[in-house]
Amino acid sequence: MSDLRRSARLLRVAAPAGVALVVLALWQLLVVAYDVPKYIVPSPLVVLHALVDDWALLTRSLAVTLRITLAAFALAVLAGTLVAFLFAQSRWLEASLFPYAVILQVTPIVAVAPLIIIWVRDTQAALVLCAVIVAIFPVISNTTLGLRSVDPGLLDLMRMYKASRWQILWRLRVPSAAPYFFAGLRISVGLALIGAVVAEFVAGTGAAGAGLAYQILQAGLQLNVPLLFAALIVLTLTGVGLFAAMVLLSNAVLRNWHESMLAPSNEE
Repeated sequence: MSDLRRSARLLRVAAPAGVALVVLALWQLLVVAYDVPKYIVPSPLVVLHALVDDWALLTRSLAVTLRITLAAFALAVLAGTLVAFLFAQSRWLEASLFPYAVILQVTPIVAVAPLIIIWVRDTQAALVLCAVIVAIFPVISNTTLGLRSVDPGLLDLMRMYKASRWQILWRLRVPSAAPYFFAGLRISVGLALIGAVVAEFVAGTGAAGAGLAYQILQAGLQLNVPLLFAALIVLTLTGVGLFAAMVLLSNAVLRNWHESMLAPSNEE
């Protein structure tokens, strides 16, 4: 059994890595074979050189973007969880307010961001608020669904023993909602990064407050395509890292007690 699990883990790592190596090799061969200028499509080696040469600039900009992302993610989790708890306690409240959460989700942030940046004097606070608007909906919807998805038999049993709403919430609804909540976190953290980048594009913050979005804009204007690719790689790896962190957090919290993470007894 342990050998099968190790093989499965190795396959999950080796298969994507193999695909990436094949794609990079084909990319390099095609760019060299057709002599494509680097200001159109740079080769992977040129992008790697740009990544190394501009590493200090990219990491400084990443720190700015990551600070906005994490602040927005924390606020989205806090506010979204509180709203979900309120929805779980009142069907009328959910029916009245949930459509507005949907409106926040479906309204393009590029249309709202200019207004927020005008209304909020602090640019960093405006960027965080834009990212919160993008990231909050998965937390609200997933957590609300989880709080509603309880075993009806257990719910009737707790009501039969005259459990209070508070006891039902913390002893039944919250444990039932845990997998949904962490699934919402995995989606929300990526959306927080997207929201931060889009808000930076709209705000066009430069100088000391320049994030990765600003560096991408500047690289595009200067036709510094290798730097643009390098910034995109940094953003992509950051998003993957944030998603992986949420997966690890979910596994660490749920592994030893929740049925969604327990292996079946007949697994071989």
